[in-house]
Amino acid sequence: MKNLEGLLKFVLPLRLINLNKYNHMKKFVFILIINLILVSQLWPQESTNTRIPLLGEMSPEFTAQSTTGKIHFPDDYFMKWKIVFSHPADFTPVCSSEILQLASMQEEFDKLNAKIIVVSTDGLSSHIAWVKSLETISYPGKEPVKIKFPLVSDADFTISRKFGMLHSYTSNTRDIRGVFIIDPNDRVCAVFFYPQNIGRNMEEVKRTLIALQTSDKYNVLTPANWSPGCDVMVKSPAVHDEAKNQEKKENHKASNFPWYMNFIKLP
Repeated sequence: MKNLEGLLKFVLPLRLINLNKYNHMKKFVFILIINLILVSQLWPQESTNTRIPLLGEMSPEFTAQSTTGKIHFPDDYFMKWKIVFSHPADFTPVCSSEILQLASMQEEFDKLNAKIIVVSTDGLSSHIAWVKSLETISYPGKEPVKIKFPLVSDADFTISRKFGMLHSYTSNTRDIRGVFIIDPNDRVCAVFFYPQNIGRNMEEVKRTLIALQTSDKYNVLTPANWSPGCDVMVKSPAVHDEAKNQEKKENHKASNFPWYMNFIKLP
């Protein structure tokens, strides 16, 4: 009996120790599984490592091959306005219509000291074949136009990630329709995103570019639906006396608007 009691005293603590180890192991495995689930859910977003440049930030830089040769961006466009367009894919209907519309406006953007750069994740050979095909098309109701701006190949997604063009809930391998307007100092001034099934309004892109240039040159604001030649606005005065002084300026336009909405004519 004494031997049995001694054996029990020895065995029972061992069993309790093993049971505690088992419980700890169960907790460890459970926590591990939860962490793996969380990581797997986050992985599609993190794997793209993408970030949209903020307004006022310096533009991302890249070096890549294009239909016009190797590009060092933005260094190759010193003191130029730059408009970067991203496209989901070559040989698609909406993308093709956009490229043709841009091609018909090339001279207009040149006069505005702006250069067009088109980016997609298709390869360079695909870009070249697409351009050759597009240059045979009459659109919109015009003669075929030679496409002088570069179509940049981003097959490894480097540019797309730097500009935040890959949106995981749409596609991890195809760019969304993005537009980035970058000033001569290489700062991001405007960003637009469109769904893949909606074409961009190139006249609106041009209007925004002119508005940005006008604002920079004259230190003014552009009101809703502003177009070149229309009146612009000035910043709201901080004090009443400043508002009175603004009313005395030659280019001030008398109106029934309150003191915080001041319109002027450009010289």
